[in-house]
Amino acid sequence: MKRHLIAAASAVALLAGANAAKAGGELFLYNWSNYFPPELLTKFEEETGIAVTLDVYDSNETMLAKLQAGAGGYDVIVPSGYMVAILIEEGLAQRIDALEMSNGAKIVAPHDAPFFDPERLYSAPYMWGTTGVTYDSERIDGDLEESWKEVFEPRPELQGQIAMLNDEVEVYNAAAYYLGFNKCTEAPEEAQAILELLEAQKPHVKMYQSDGTIDRMISGEVIMHHQWNGASHRTSTDLPSAVYIYPVEGITFWTDNFMIPADAPNAENARTFIDWMLAPENAAVASNFTGYMNAIDGSSDYLDEALKANPAVNMPAEFAERLRPSIDCPVPARELRNRVWTRLKS
Repeated sequence: MKRHLIAAASAVALLAGANAAKAGGELFLYNWSNYFPPELLTKFEEETGIAVTLDVYDSNETMLAKLQAGAGGYDVIVPSGYMVAILIEEGLAQRIDALEMSNGAKIVAPHDAPFFDPERLYSAPYMWGTTGVTYDSERIDGDLEESWKEVFEPRPELQGQIAMLNDEVEVYNAAAYYLGFNKCTEAPEEAQAILELLEAQKPHVKMYQSDGTIDRMISGEVIMHHQWNGASHRTSTDLPSAVYIYPVEGITFWTDNFMIPADAPNAENARTFIDWMLAPENAAVASNFTGYMNAIDGSSDYLDEALKANPAVNMPAEFAERLRPSIDCPVPARELRNRVWTRLKS
């Protein structure tokens, strides 16, 4: 789960002498944009001799479509939980046995047995978090309700000042939560109601965009952004008036994961990379950069204090009942959702 475009990491030449015993070779990482610290790629290259090239995407569906179209060459991908199940089902991922890796025992519960891959045979955890709403409290008269109502029935000062994620699943889920529907509904009349809500909101939406959410909020381009909680944390670093909402109707809890495509050209290097990322100090560097929590025991010793103190990341306990897991909906529900999204974006 989340992110403005960063340049692909350049490949480095293998070092002679002391580095001769390193793994060497290449690794092609296909990840969400602005979702991996460049310095950590450099560290991996220096420690392993494996040169990394980074390519980026802005949604799970973009990544899936590319793999389905036969695009090869990627060694590691980073899908969200529901997409892990789809990739396994379609035979687009290879088995990695993450719990058997040298750092696999450091994966903490419940991330060691998620519903989408209960034995972690095909995936390993990267970051986890929530998808809620951030607003600039200095540009709003009074506090906003902890509700999706502020997004779908915006007050006057927010009209035309809202940005939504360009994400079929997250936008649809938010509307379903607000209307009190199962986000995996297979009822056409409920899908129609979701479409009508989103179409009524659309004139007040400045854009649907998943990249650049942090800069967009900091620059004041919009007052409110449908946003991942880690991006909200990074927004608040430069915009202290940014407030993250946990809507009372429900908020998606997601996990992003490492996987290896079925046709990965450098599968062993991919396994080396994933195992390396399960080390506490490396997972913590990623958390400090992304603003999201990881699932690795011992990583808290390396986390920034600001990350621990921000409620957008370290969720208040009383909000736990608002969490709704990211799940893989049945095919009929996915088809309904896709039709709603296609109609909305047409």
